Amino acid sequence: MHCRPERDGWPVKLQTSAGRRRCRLLDSNAFGPLGLWLQRLGLAILLGGQVLIHLLKGKLHRRNTLEQMSLVGTDSVGIALITAAAIGAVFTIQVAREFIRFGATSTIGGVLAIALTRELAPLLTAIILAGRVGSAFAAEIGTMQVTEQIDALQILRSDPIDYLVVPRVVACSLMLPVLTMFALVTGLLGGMFLAYSLYDISQTLFLDSVRSFLRPWDLFAAILKAIVFGALISVIGTGWGLTTTGGAKGVGQSTTTAVVTSLLAIFISNFFLTWLLFQGFEGVD
Repeated sequence: MHCRPERDGWPVKLQTSAGRRRCRLLDSNAFGPLGLWLQRLGLAILLGGQVLIHLLKGKLHRRNTLEQMSLVGTDSVGIALITAAAIGAVFTIQVAREFIRFGATSTIGGVLAIALTRELAPLLTAIILAGRVGSAFAAEIGTMQVTEQIDALQILRSDPIDYLVVPRVVACSLMLPVLTMFALVTGLLGGMFLAYSLYDISQTLFLDSVRSFLRPWDLFAAILKAIVFGALISVIGTGWGLTTTGGAKGVGQSTTTAVVTSLLAIFISNFFLTWLLFQGFEGVD
């Protein structure tokens, strides 16, 4: 079934499990901005489910996936590393003096490692990618939608989900953990450099503190968070792009809303993941 955007609403094409296409028209005048946003969010969740189904069926456009991995990973590594180094240095400046005052110099490296691994590295890297990659996904696919390039793909019997959405979700979910690990190492190096330069804390003492505090579970938690954040950013960005109407103005609105929604989803999911990983599971012990 094929449908086109109407003046006061926008359609969403979803691939059902039976292989049929279902078109749903949401009227912005009828539902208002909040209602429209909630329905758009619901359709993005359905899109995420479809991506999972396609992956379970082994449907993956490898060339597009590699291209998106380069966009998400290689092109984003510089800003992620600079941000992580700055955060590690600032954290050390703020914490080291207080710890030295209380005679806890040997714990500075460990505290920085815990903060970076559990929260700062995955969260800040995800925020960077939400602004850089999530907005790019929404703008690119939104432009394709309003210029009817998505319709052209369907005419050529190419599934937009296979061709556009799945590669971006896979790339973001794979590369965000890698960027998070790079950010973690860079943040620790930045903190160690400042600790030695400003407070004469030796590298050996700093690294010994890191080793004594950091556990494999912390690294697992960071990787899991990064995977979830990457999936959220990509699904929301592509979902908002696919539901764009209204020409250039609609593309701009979709891009802005996609970034804001991604950030909101990151913060909310981070709370629940933190509770589950460090309160739920560990609380059992």
